[in-house]
Parts: sequence; C-alpha cells; structure tokens
Amino acid sequence: MIPAPIERWRETAKAGDPARLEELLAADVVFLSPVVHKPQRGQAIVTRYLAAALAVLGGTDFRYVGQWIGEMSAVLEFVTAIDGIEVNGVDIIGWNAEGRIDSFKVMIRPLKAIEIVRQRMAAALTA
Repeated sequence: MIPAPIERWRETAKAGDPARLEELLAADVVFLSPVVHKPQRGQAIVTRYLAAALAVLGGTDFRYVGQWIGEMSAVLEFVTAIDGIEVNGVDIIGWNAEGRIDSFKVMIRPLKAIEIVRQRMAAALTA
C-alpha cells in the first residue's frame, strides 16, 4: 500500500501541477538539492524549487521506476531525459504525522545529468 503523502506527490508529479504543493508540504519542510549545498527551508522556497523541478524534469519522459517505502519515508527512483541526456535519480521523501511532506532530498546521476539539471533549474528559478 502506498502512503497518502507519496500517492499525492506522485499525482502532483504526473500532473506537473505546482498548485498542489501548498497543501502537500509542511510549513517547516526542508529540501536538499543535488547541486545546492545549503538546505532550503520552509514551504515558500521549497515550493519554488519543486515547481521548477516539475517543469525541468517532468514531461513525457519522466517516470518512476522503483520505490521503497518505510513507516514515515520513501525512496522513489526516477528516470527522464533532457536534450537526449538520460537522467537517473531518486527522491527521498519524509512526512510528518499530519501526512504532509517535511523533507525532500533529490539525488541525480550521471555527471552530465547533474550539469544539465543545474543549468535548467538555475534558469527556471531566476525566471
């Protein structure tokens, strides 16, 4: 059985709809980026990062290919492609007792994928 926070996140990712993030994320959510050293804290900034990620990584090529579910956390493995570069990564997601996501860590490979994601995310975040 897929926990409700993960089901809601997967629906949000599939729809590419950042409007759903506000009700999904805890007020004190922490986002850990594969390219930004400092953790991003709080619903407003994490919403910006995840909205940009939905735009950059989402699309017809994006799909989750594996998942590992714990009591209050999950790891979702994804694949996609950007300009012909295969992107492979994981979302490590934790949630609180209220069922809201309170931690979100993204890890990506290979190096070419990290580079293109960094470039596209920087552009999306400054737009």
